[in-house]
Amino acid sequence: MYSNILVPIALDNEDDRTAHAISVAKKLADDGARITLLHVVESVPSYAISYISSDILDATRTGIEKEMERLAADAGAVAKVIEGHSGRSILDYAEEHGPDLIVIASHRPGMQTLLLGSTATHVVRHARCAVHVLR
Repeated sequence: MYSNILVPIALDNEDDRTAHAISVAKKLADDGARITLLHVVESVPSYAISYISSDILDATRTGIEKEMERLAADAGAVAKVIEGHSGRSILDYAEEHGPDLIVIASHRPGMQTLLLGSTATHVVRHARCAVHVLR
């Protein structure tokens, strides 16, 4: 069905959502399709950055990269870790790499999501390719 699939991953201790997103991507993939797992590291606000040591930031980034590589190896996919605002960065990455499908997990909406929006909502509204949202 699809030959280039992007799967944004939120490493927030909800492994079942991550596994489900990867599983769906694999089911929707053509033989030989490229599946890319993408994690966006949100920038630390300027008012807080001075309180966090560079060692902690480096260790956190290394841990994220290792976890993404593990997930990608298990799934037969490619792992990418980038920095920025999650919704905008996912769309920028998609624009640059041209996936024909984005598979993204969504949280159950709460009051804050209804007022502020969510990453999945932003991606659905602005992506230039098909988007499969998982609940």
